[in-house]
Amino acid sequence: MKQIKSFRLYLIILVAMLVGLFTAYRLRSIQQRVDWRINDLTGRVKYAISPPEKVVFIPQEKAVVPSQTAPSRSPTFSSVPTSTIAATGTPFSVPTQTTTPIPDRVMLTGFRHEYQTWNNCGPATLGIALSFWGWDGDQQPITAFTKPNSRDKNVMPYELVAFIEEETQFGVVSGVGGDVELLKRFLASGMPVIIEKGFEGPKLEGWMGHYVLVTGYSDADERFTVQDSFYGPDQVMTYADLESYWRAFNFAFLVVYLADRKEDVESLLGPLVDEEYSYQSAAETASNEIYLLTGRDQFFAWFNQGSSLMRLQDYGGAAQAYDQAFLLYPSLPEKGRPWRMMWYQTGPYWAYYYTGRYQDVIDLATKTLEAMSQPVLEESYYWRALARLALGDSQGAIKDLRSSLEYHPGFEPSTTRLQQLESTP
Repeated sequence: MKQIKSFRLYLIILVAMLVGLFTAYRLRSIQQRVDWRINDLTGRVKYAISPPEKVVFIPQEKAVVPSQTAPSRSPTFSSVPTSTIAATGTPFSVPTQTTTPIPDRVMLTGFRHEYQTWNNCGPATLGIALSFWGWDGDQQPITAFTKPNSRDKNVMPYELVAFIEEETQFGVVSGVGGDVELLKRFLASGMPVIIEKGFEGPKLEGWMGHYVLVTGYSDADERFTVQDSFYGPDQVMTYADLESYWRAFNFAFLVVYLADRKEDVESLLGPLVDEEYSYQSAAETASNEIYLLTGRDQFFAWFNQGSSLMRLQDYGGAAQAYDQAFLLYPSLPEKGRPWRMMWYQTGPYWAYYYTGRYQDVIDLATKTLEAMSQPVLEESYYWRALARLALGDSQGAIKDLRSSLEYHPGFEPSTTRLQQLESTP
């Protein structure tokens, strides 16, 4: 009898411990730490067996292989806006860019630095930026809003913008085609700038994307100061290094500001306030860089040209530019290949889909997902679903849409399309 009671006691203790561990795991902070360890181990094993840098996507359509020394230059674009109609359809006049001389050194202070949880640089960086304006929150509510699945590999700029617009009282502007002088103008006006850039180092598994908050500069030594959620506060980067890594994301930027400073922001942006002009300008920059750069930087330039032309709805031109980027990719040294590129930018899907190249969409999405340690990109499933549907594979499309929603619950494009398909007789 005594042994039976002891066994029951041990059993009760064991069950209580398991319940306690399960409950603790469900707490988001603990779950993230556990998930980080699990995903890190899973990734190391998967990448050791199947190195993702060896995965190469070759478009099916024929394209001219780009020259390593002097590739053909794309047509140049107008240096003035062709339209002054905002995305909302509201007319506006393009303001004159601010030309007031700026100091040779600016260092903004008053930030509450926060180290990112696993794979969470976007929400953490936005939290740091918002703290400058007196926001009391941290990365957790931003994470819950932008990536309901903790395994989500990336938060897009538009998702960060949506959080600011829907959950705060601050204004926000985002765009592409920024440069060193634009960063300095905003900083001199008391506004830090979030940028998305390339990221690599000895403790990292290859190239990846990373958000940082630019908070200062010094012309004397040509260095920016950035708040980095991975490395820590007040990191420094040379102008040249920041520009090189920034190129990978078409020089994208995001600025949070007090609502009553909207006119100041538009003045600082100058013609870049016109979305159409900003993509024309970015496409022209890429066109010039394609001619001047080699190797990985040239790959990024081709990719940027494709992304800008896609946003201008020149899908044919965009597809050709992406073709050149993907054809150049196999010649890059494996160690430096940006094999995570499609985690962060989906422009090729748009370009290939809207030029009827559905098999290229399927092949690119499949290679992207199969190369991952965990196939959790909702956008890749969504675009593969559209391409499969266009080729008559409705069941395959439904399966992909459900996978998209599994990895990002509530992902609106997939939700809408799945409802349409399931309601069709």
